[in-house]
Amino acid sequence: MSNKTVIITGGSRGIGRAISTRFAKEGYNIVINYVNDDNSAQNLKETLENEYNISVLLIKADISNEDEIKKIISTTREKFNSIDVIVNNAGICYDSSINEKNKSTFMKILEVNLVAPFLICKYAEKDLISNKGCIVNIASTNGINTYYPESLDYDASKAGLINLTKNLSKYFAPNVRVNAIAPGWTDTDMVKDIDPKYRKIEEDNILLNRFAKPEEIANVVYFLASGEASYINGEIIVVDGGNNGY
Repeated sequence: MSNKTVIITGGSRGIGRAISTRFAKEGYNIVINYVNDDNSAQNLKETLENEYNISVLLIKADISNEDEIKKIISTTREKFNSIDVIVNNAGICYDSSINEKNKSTFMKILEVNLVAPFLICKYAEKDLISNKGCIVNIASTNGINTYYPESLDYDASKAGLINLTKNLSKYFAPNVRVNAIAPGWTDTDMVKDIDPKYRKIEEDNILLNRFAKPEEIANVVYFLASGEASYINGEIIVVDGGNNGY
């Protein structure tokens, strides 16, 4: 069983929960960052530790705050002595009309979705290099080829994260691999309340005619972090079921 350590931001719910579970199955020590819902985080910790006999460290932190990011890194070092993999999964989105958007919410989205991944990688640099680790950023097809004016701030943050991935892969080469995945629609709490008619339109634009399961996204994340992907670097892997012409 592996004794490697992975930090997963936003790791207690949705895609993040599936990612945490996937790495736990492989024997990783799991560091789950979350910002709300203590009960969900604690329940996940107990489930993973009981089922997979690994250690889970919960760190409640707002990653829009640089000091909180430093806390994630330092607390992980204190507990596990090293950092092998970082999964920058946490993300926020405020859908609204352009006229309703403002600078404050726009900047908050950038701080969480784009600036935080940069800072986390920056402060974990020495661990990642010494362990020949890897970084997986969770971008989105919204940053590539699916555009929604209601989420233009989110879309811009994900396009920026894709660019950040490319630059970090060059900066960390050849010691640390840096890749991203760009999921399309995925069945999480974020989409459970969307209008059924709108969902049907979106599903018709997917060649597989359905949304992804969180576990399907998590499988790709783990693959990129594993030795099976040892020659994949600086890439953006689209996981959207097939684009049927948006």
